[in-house]
Amino acid sequence: MIRPRLHRFGGRLARLDRRAYASHPPKARLNVPTDYSTTPLLYHTSKAALANKELPEEARNGTTSRINFFTAINSALAHALRSDHRVILFGEDVAFGGVFRCSMNLSTEFGEDRVFNTPLSEQGIVGFAIGAAAEGMRPIAEIQFADYVFPAFDQIVNEACKVRYRAGSCHDMHCGGMVIRMPTGAVGHGGLYHSQSPESLFTHVPGLRVVMPRSPSQAKGLLLSSIAHGDPVIFMEPKTLYRAAVEHVPAEPYTIPLSTAEVLKEGKDLTIVSYGTPLYLCQSALEAAEKDFKCSVELIDLRTIYPWDRQAVMASVRKTGRCIVVHESMVNAGVGAEVAATVQEGCFLRLEAPVQRVAGWTTHSGLAYEKFNMPDVTRIYDAIKTALEY
Repeated sequence: MIRPRLHRFGGRLARLDRRAYASHPPKARLNVPTDYSTTPLLYHTSKAALANKELPEEARNGTTSRINFFTAINSALAHALRSDHRVILFGEDVAFGGVFRCSMNLSTEFGEDRVFNTPLSEQGIVGFAIGAAAEGMRPIAEIQFADYVFPAFDQIVNEACKVRYRAGSCHDMHCGGMVIRMPTGAVGHGGLYHSQSPESLFTHVPGLRVVMPRSPSQAKGLLLSSIAHGDPVIFMEPKTLYRAAVEHVPAEPYTIPLSTAEVLKEGKDLTIVSYGTPLYLCQSALEAAEKDFKCSVELIDLRTIYPWDRQAVMASVRKTGRCIVVHESMVNAGVGAEVAATVQEGCFLRLEAPVQRVAGWTTHSGLAYEKFNMPDVTRIYDAIKTALEY
């Protein structure tokens, strides 16, 4: 009998050989850097990008440019400003291009009356956006970091979200067309006030839509849909992807429907539901799991976090019988809790294993240990293994 190697850690004996795949580089097999140049979640050729069935005919018959995430945001903003005189763009340092360069050169092209800086006041930014939207404008307000949005939370919840409901039959009184953009999530060195993912806080409020794209092509289409939509939209842009995610994006303007999930990969044994940056970790984890366990995993991108596509998720889980929800934000009262509860209610008799949540820990993000707070490939891989062996 071969005895397992033991190691004393924190007063306890741990088996080192039980999860050898979770070791640190150079021997690590799972937690290696994401290769954005090869991931199937991005369009690496023009042909693949133009084959997207959600594109209108004009876009499918057009050309593409290989651009990164923030450039796709810039392209969408430029088109919105160019095609609709009601669109205005503002926020802290927006006229200078913004911290992440998403509004670069827009003030030069469209003038300081339509693209302009604001004082350092989130209440002022959102309050102005609500008033402009109520008067028929299409304001795009930028919050410099999602971590800074909380001073304006009252205005978003008690004004933007409720104005249409309390207006009754006065159909012109609403905040449709108002988009509040904000960089969100961790990048590995943000810490306490530059790493938060507060999307779940907004998903409790009727009248609001919460969107988080995973790629440049998705960002362009979803942002243009958000600007044209009749509801106010929280548009959350994962900071990690601004420069890392590069793909072919159709040059023509196009929209992608809100509140419609996308099946990125079909499978028959297990469903993974996620959105934003963690989708790339899910892809890496399922590739390893399919090889090791000879299984077939379905991957779904929610895209719109609220109101989310319940029917698409439940249809998948009824087929596979197993479900894992992955997100970067804290696990407590998060998006995963809502998805898990809905799946349990709608798919109970089809479930072969409990619904699992792989998410950020319920703690503040420390600067030195930020990466340990978030889901990684190993945790997702372990969840797949647990579900399959249940």
